[in-house]
Amino acid sequence: MNCSNCGHFNDGGKFCVKCGHKLQEEAAVSQAAAASEYQPQPQPAYAPQQPNQRVRQAKKVSKSFFSYFAEGIKNPTATAQAAGESQFVNALITVILYALSIPIMLYVGWKLLLIQFVRSMFKLPIISEELAPSDMEDFNTGADLIKATDINSIIHFNFTDFVFKQGVFIFIGLAVIIGATYVAAKFGKVDVSFKEFFSRFGTFLIIPTALLLIGLVLAFLHVEYFSYFMNFGLLSIFLVVPFTIASLKQNGTNGLDRIYSTLIVYVVITIVLTFIANGLGEEAKTIITRMGNSSELNDLF
Repeated sequence: MNCSNCGHFNDGGKFCVKCGHKLQEEAAVSQAAAASEYQPQPQPAYAPQQPNQRVRQAKKVSKSFFSYFAEGIKNPTATAQAAGESQFVNALITVILYALSIPIMLYVGWKLLLIQFVRSMFKLPIISEELAPSDMEDFNTGADLIKATDINSIIHFNFTDFVFKQGVFIFIGLAVIIGATYVAAKFGKVDVSFKEFFSRFGTFLIIPTALLLIGLVLAFLHVEYFSYFMNFGLLSIFLVVPFTIASLKQNGTNGLDRIYSTLIVYVVITIVLTFIANGLGEEAKTIITRMGNSSELNDLF
């Protein structure tokens, strides 16, 4: 090492051979400086990124809903009777699914419904007697062509416009039915909050919603039987009302009888379904008009 006093290089030893300066102190200082120079810097501890609060809340809600939905299918009466105000959100999700599944199903499967309608017309005795077997064969060929063609893009049938508009319309209709059922229950001297009543109604609506969801899957798979599940899901609302009223405890005997309460709500349901049917009928007229005015569709056939 080099002597710090005179700069002479020494092979070893404790003292410089030229000036006699002590070398051990120089070595200790040099080693300490080297150690401090190459000392690794402490690395910050890895802090795992925390998931977004909204994502965690969405996972929590979805997990709670799927558990609630499955239990409602397995034990509908017990689940509905146990449903308190804490199940209000899950019941609301069920009502929204019920309202949205119908227009989505109709958007996906309206071609199959049109084919079913025309085929049923062909089976009428008045018409079938006038048709030759070849006419039915031509119709089946045309039906297969319609199934394989994306007519929605040809007639510009907008998914968002149809589903959102009809979904909101059906949701409002359900709100009217639920409100009428709640008022009828209150006339029957039932002491229950609206949130708890809504939770019970939504729980009894789980099975009809499940039927509609099955129909929706079949519609996506282009299975014509999806319409049966749609009809069952729609008509099941007539069972949800008496089940909900019957699950509530009536205080006293001076209130409106449950049979009359149910009949009153049935009248409301009939009116609501009539309005919904008229709205869907107007959409069907619009589709048929667009089909008739579409040059691309005319060229296709």
